[in-house]
Amino acid sequence: MNVTAIYPGTFDPVTNGHLDIISRAAKLYHKVIVAVAVNSNKAPLFDIEQRVALLEQVTTEFTNVDIIGFDNLLVDCAKQQGANVVLRGLRAISDFEYEFQLAGMNRRLSPELETMFLTPAEQYGFISSSMIKEIARLGGNITEFVPDNVLQHLIEKFNRKVE
Repeated sequence: MNVTAIYPGTFDPVTNGHLDIISRAAKLYHKVIVAVAVNSNKAPLFDIEQRVALLEQVTTEFTNVDIIGFDNLLVDCAKQQGANVVLRGLRAISDFEYEFQLAGMNRRLSPELETMFLTPAEQYGFISSSMIKEIARLGGNITEFVPDNVLQHLIEKFNRKVE
């Protein structure tokens, strides 16, 4: 069966934890759509076009992964993309309650759309985009947490040396 998964998020910025989920999802699903959300409730560091471009650059090795931006309901985006599964990452137990509520609402809005959870590899379980931005803003070393292209963009964004 050809199953298409959609992996939504703001990816501001994309981290090695995100890439771990994408890499493993690419092995599990026929097609993976990484859907970059506009999310007007947040003030992103990178605009939607930059986030899509950064993801496109770091996912070139995956022939079954597509990157899109979206600004509508996830269930509508999933339907437009032909996705059968919503893929979500769970880093910690604290993520579960929120993700469980989202999965329930998405199921109510679109009963044919399943939600699957993946946990990141152990070394990425504590990484969040918010944490990465704060460490980068303060000049800390984030080289092991983000791809090289993201590191360079963070250095430019904060106009300082970030290791």
